Amino acid sequence: MIERPSNVSITPALVRRHFSPRKESFVLELTRSADLWRRAASVLAGGVDSPVRAGKPVGGPIIVREAAGAYVVDADGRRLLDYLMAYGPLLLGHAHPALTRGLDEAAARGTLYGCTHEDEVRLAERLRAHMPSLERIRFTNSGTESVMSAIRVARGFTGREAILRFAGNYHGHFDQALLDAGASAGAAGVGPSGIPQGVARDTIVCRYNDLDGLDAALCEHGPRLAAIVVEPVVGNMGLVHPLPGFLEGLRDRTQRCGALLIFDEVITAFRLGLGGAQGRCGVTPDLTTLGKVLGGGYPLAAFGGRADVMRVLAPEGTVFQGGTLSGNPFCVALAHRLLDVLEGDPELLPRMRALGERLAAGLREVLDELELRYPVVHDESIVDFMFRVADRPHRDYDEAREGDGAAYGVFYREMLSEGVLLAPSQNEVMFLSSAHTADDVDLTVRAARAALSRMRARGEV
Repeated sequence: MIERPSNVSITPALVRRHFSPRKESFVLELTRSADLWRRAASVLAGGVDSPVRAGKPVGGPIIVREAAGAYVVDADGRRLLDYLMAYGPLLLGHAHPALTRGLDEAAARGTLYGCTHEDEVRLAERLRAHMPSLERIRFTNSGTESVMSAIRVARGFTGREAILRFAGNYHGHFDQALLDAGASAGAAGVGPSGIPQGVARDTIVCRYNDLDGLDAALCEHGPRLAAIVVEPVVGNMGLVHPLPGFLEGLRDRTQRCGALLIFDEVITAFRLGLGGAQGRCGVTPDLTTLGKVLGGGYPLAAFGGRADVMRVLAPEGTVFQGGTLSGNPFCVALAHRLLDVLEGDPELLPRMRALGERLAAGLREVLDELELRYPVVHDESIVDFMFRVADRPHRDYDEAREGDGAAYGVFYREMLSEGVLLAPSQNEVMFLSSAHTADDVDLTVRAARAALSRMRARGEV
């Protein structure tokens, strides 16, 4: 195992020999990584278990050997400061002692019962204490399962079939979620392949932050609408905040047309506060989906909401949802440990917020120095900027797609040469963890200054 470095001295020259920003496939320059990538491509579909990991927009994948704290080590032994954080779940960083200590003890009590157990009851009670809208809860294994199940519940409760979602919001990889989706789906360039035409007929896609466009869609589709599903703060087309009144407008319109409002808080829950985005915006959804941070790096997710709505689920109602591994005692025990850390240290999230502010301020300073008009956006421990010249942050998926993906790919490789790992798609964001330090953030700002300066000198930005 590697130790969590408190003040690591990264040598960019050593890394730059292997991560040239002008190479289209840098992984081929890394002996061990290249071998593993060839082996992966021969046994895994596309060489990966999720398309974005192939790193097509940025020149290739990273092959990781191990990780601790805020750092990963690749297959060739290069240590990289990590802002991918597994796309958001690792709020406490890699291999946090509170989650890794005593794993044998947790497993020794049994990893799967196939029965209700006290720890899952207690976990549901703790979640409801932080999010009162979760009057009834059911556990799943992934955010995809949670959103898919919440939509099925909405259909069962309303007796309607259509859903409305927003372009650039990512809700998982089931059929309805992939139409005009952001995040890894956008990076992979997926289209409607494999999705029945009937699914598209019952999926209305609107522009985020556009109530006028929503009203036009509701005039046509309102009577058959089961639910509106939305990321209350979007982290999958870069970081996008709702405009003032947008979420309130969704709440008002769903109540008037008889549809349910579903908040996808798979990214935002716990990262934006123990109460999630809904805890600070004053809008209460009918259903909420959770994932990512909840499991602390282990496969655990949930959905829940109004008791009368959740009552349609079997065995009380006629809507079926289930899972062999759902609510398994091993992952539930680790979720308790995560909440123990968050509840036991009320200054943890504020410290992370301060780091997010420090990183955002540093990046703004660098961009100003180089006269690059790329707006920096941040929220708590999430930071983002796109290679999009503008006087304000982007507000929807159309504006997000104006970002220069090729420039981001060069920036990604330049940052690797400085020892910093970003997400392999400009649709994704930078996630900090409690393992990151002010020194890590300052190193990152220096790396960005060096990377962007080289790109500026070559005329690439």
